[in-house]
Amino acid sequence: MVDVIKNTQIHCTYGCKSSKAVQPDVAGKMISKAKRPLFIVGSQILKDEELLKRSIEIAKKADLPVAATGHSMSGLVDQGVNAKYINVHALATYLCDPNWTGLDGKGQYDTIIVLGHFKYYIDQVLSGLKSFSKLKSIAIEREYIQNATMSFGNITPAVHIEALDELIDNL
Repeated sequence: MVDVIKNTQIHCTYGCKSSKAVQPDVAGKMISKAKRPLFIVGSQILKDEELLKRSIEIAKKADLPVAATGHSMSGLVDQGVNAKYINVHALATYLCDPNWTGLDGKGQYDTIIVLGHFKYYIDQVLSGLKSFSKLKSIAIEREYIQNATMSFGNITPAVHIEALDELIDNL
């Protein structure tokens, strides 16, 4: 088992509540038990072929709808995943709206999973969601994301790939 919860050092915090460090097997089980999850991927998945491969595998294995932000959509086209492009800030606004019916029109999401974003960027987005919605958020990023409900710790790229593999095994 990969230990990804050791290093949760942060340099500043947003509010009084920080995310709980989570192991990959627990995150995988939580994703698979979510009633209405949404996988939000950022353009950083395109910088590493292994990360892109794991992103596609997560979406396929858990049958997750994917919100492709930035230019991440280019890596998801013709990959057999249910991906739709949306701006991450617009998505955050919609996720806070209890009347929004989701990207597919089937209702509000209960859990979001984030991967492939810049830390400073996704932390701000999750800060708003933490304050203005009841969503659970699971950050499976390489960095500890303190505004998520749960997050991996600060880990190396090699450990991150191992952690994603373990998460996939538990979906």
